[in-house]
Amino acid sequence: MKRVHVAAAVIRGADGRVLIARRPDDKHQGGLWEFPGGKVEEGEAVQAALSRELEEELGIRVSASRPLIQVHHDYPDKQVLLDVWEVTAFDGEPHGAEGQPLAWASNHELGDYQFPAANQPIVAAARLPDRYLITPDELEPQELLQGVRAALAEGAKLIQLRAPNMFDAQYRDLAVDIQGLCARRAQLMLKGPLEWLGDFPAAGWHLTADQLRRYAPRGRPFPRERWLAASCHSAQELELATEMGVDFVTLSPLQPTQTHPEAQPLGWDAAREMIRRFNKPVFLLGGVGPDDTERAWQIGAQGVAGIRAFWPARV
Repeated sequence: MKRVHVAAAVIRGADGRVLIARRPDDKHQGGLWEFPGGKVEEGEAVQAALSRELEEELGIRVSASRPLIQVHHDYPDKQVLLDVWEVTAFDGEPHGAEGQPLAWASNHELGDYQFPAANQPIVAAARLPDRYLITPDELEPQELLQGVRAALAEGAKLIQLRAPNMFDAQYRDLAVDIQGLCARRAQLMLKGPLEWLGDFPAAGWHLTADQLRRYAPRGRPFPRERWLAASCHSAQELELATEMGVDFVTLSPLQPTQTHPEAQPLGWDAAREMIRRFNKPVFLLGGVGPDDTERAWQIGAQGVAGIRAFWPARV
């Protein structure tokens, strides 16, 4: 069965909301919401197809776009490759040129709409930022609080509280305080035993590679309303992440790092190939910083994750 190549767009307005469209009832997956776009014709460039489809469907002309995610999905009657681009600037006023209902949804509201199964990774990618801040080791709780407060002021939207040298009780107390700081401002990801899940209902969970290997056969440990992520270092661990139903992963180490000099770096080319086979958002980690964000996009990643390179300089 030939895979249908589809160009799709996450169209973001000036207020950050995303434009979605409702599929006609008589079409495949009819009645569900989708990200606008259409089939890439034989020999047609993806960006050209996207521009053509959006002008036909919405009456807009794309002026700025970049790769977001690629998703391979097999329905019982159809195989598709969704080639998704984020559109951040366009000319014209979007309207349902083919009579389709449209809606502008905030990142949070996207989770309230019903999408085809193939669109779920796109929903996650649309809701996630392109930078993932991981807190540094060996800082005192007050230093971590100050740093997170400064990071939030600088616009951080996704923060992992990583403090492997802390006692459990100290980490849990700190997590309560940082969860309060992040409320309605950023998504906090915690690490630790899954037995803690019920104590931090507003937080997402970031699994270690060891936890991923241990728990993947059991499937997702909580509903999709909460973010679930995992640390991956190989194609095998990416397969386990798929099996467990995580929302996104970090893939590391991309390049040599001072903190883990013994770890064999993946390199950009190998990372590109691993991302191509993985249908979920990926943050590249290890030897990268904010300046590498655009290169990460070009190889299919959601963006970059980091510790010291992302930690506020004035802390």
